[in-house]
This record gives sequence, C-alpha cells and structure tokens, in this order.
Amino acid sequence: MSDAQNEGALRAEHVLEYPFRRSLGPILQRFFTGLAERRFEGARTPSGKVIVPPAEYDPDTSESITEADLVEVGPGGTVTTWTWVAKPREKQPFAHPFAFALVKLDGADAPMLHAVDAGDESRMKTGMRVQPRWAAEPQGSIRDLECFVPEEA
Repeated sequence: MSDAQNEGALRAEHVLEYPFRRSLGPILQRFFTGLAERRFEGARTPSGKVIVPPAEYDPDTSESITEADLVEVGPGGTVTTWTWVAKPREKQPFAHPFAFALVKLDGADAPMLHAVDAGDESRMKTGMRVQPRWAAEPQGSIRDLECFVPEEA
C-alpha cells in the first residue's frame, strides 16, 4: 500500500508489556521482609525439600505451606548454571555485562534465579561460590538483593 492509500488509516502506538501488582500472602510477605532485613527465607515442603523463594504450595504435591514451614537459608550459595549477558537491555539489573544464574543457597534444595555481578565472563563458573550484595536502601522487594557476587570478591 502506498502512503496515499494509508492517509485515512487510524494509527495508534502499542507497547506490549504486562504491568501488574500482586498482593502478597503471608509466605511471600515474610520472604520480602527477610530480604529487607538482609536474610533469605525458604519453605520446607512436606517432603522435606527447601525451596527459595518460598511458595504457598508444595510444587510437587500441592499441599499448603504455612509460616511455620519457613526456614532461614544462605546467605551464601553455589551457582548451578548461568548465562552471560554481554549487552544488557534497558530494564535489566545492570548497564554493564553480568550473568543471570541459578543460585542454590546454602540449606536450600532448589536454586533461585538472580543476577551475578562477576565483572568479567571469565570469572563465572558452574559450581562457584557466591555471596549476596544487598541494596543500600531496602524497599521490601526482590531488588533488596541487588545481586550475587563471587565469594572471593
């Protein structure tokens, strides 16, 4: 179609995103409160596994998890797998290269996904030990955990 044929066409800018707010139940509220206090809490499922972040229900059996099932884990952990982000996008955690990694916190049975600020891809290794770097000003969100950093840093 030529521009002349499109002259009467309606146009509207469209941005594809899914902004939403989620209310927190008692389990996730405790998790985020813990992050603001610079600690991690996971949930011990009825089968004995500890999952982080905690969920309201056991992912294997769908049984309810209560506040009594919450346990402190970490703060250190082990990278189980990772991918390097050489050219970060606008809404990613850093403007400089970093890794997204699955980090299994000490005392947890399942890893959590978060950023690792290793400085250089050559420092990233599966099995490496990491420690949290906390945000200077806690907000009660996942961003209270700024990232993980290599333990030797």
